[in-house]
Amino acid sequence: MVRHLPLLLTSALVLALGACASNGKKDSKFAYVEEPVEKLYTEGTERLSKRRYEDAIAYFEEVERQHPYSPWARRAMLMTAYSQYLMNDYEDSIASIEQFLAIHPGNKDAPYAYYLKAMNHYERIRDVGRDQDITRNALAALEDVVRRYPDSEYARDARLKLDLTRDHLAGKEMDVGRWYLKKGQHVSAINRFNVVLTSYQTTSQVPEALHRLVEAYLELGLVPEARRHAAMLGYNYPNSDWYKDTYKLFNKYGVPAESKTSTAKAELPAQTPSSAN
Repeated sequence: MVRHLPLLLTSALVLALGACASNGKKDSKFAYVEEPVEKLYTEGTERLSKRRYEDAIAYFEEVERQHPYSPWARRAMLMTAYSQYLMNDYEDSIASIEQFLAIHPGNKDAPYAYYLKAMNHYERIRDVGRDQDITRNALAALEDVVRRYPDSEYARDARLKLDLTRDHLAGKEMDVGRWYLKKGQHVSAINRFNVVLTSYQTTSQVPEALHRLVEAYLELGLVPEARRHAAMLGYNYPNSDWYKDTYKLFNKYGVPAESKTSTAKAELPAQTPSSAN
């Protein structure tokens, strides 16, 4: 997965929180002595810009320790979380964000905090063949950003990532469904493909899901169901290659693709929340 934060986030950090960057070694000369808050914070952002993340975190944490009631301390908490994010230390970053939100739930930077939390989950999404709990966590966190701050710039980016995340989860259902179909476990395959239709209806996986449902129903000899799903595919995706392949299936099984007495609805089923395991 390509990891990046949108330009709006980078700009916000430069102006309000600090600068951006990517990996470094511990500063052995760092001394825990009393320093002005601005100096500590600036030292942290300078090291962050040089990709010396551990050093940056040390300075940001010192801001919190020496000046806990300063506005800079709140900024430093988020900069610590951002530095941890850039280090791929997602668990610690999430913990830092949750601490910030627990102490400053109504802070003006809360929208960014929720967004950064979502990004920590999003960057951990694995390939489609692995367990998808992390992907579901990313989905929930992105939805949280959109729900809390629907008109924000963060919500706009979150919506784009939601589409990709849902497609990823739908791809997992398809992967498992194809495996069941290959093993001749048609009912289990049908259940998986139906999850795509009902829970991930806006994803790119739907045309293939309909095609595979036709295949599974033909294997079971349930011709009316096969025709019904073929009609859905033709109605909603008439130019899809899967639609063309579906009619080849009917020829393969020696079954007419359409029935004059068929009254099947061509609309997709009503979408339900994506809660499949």
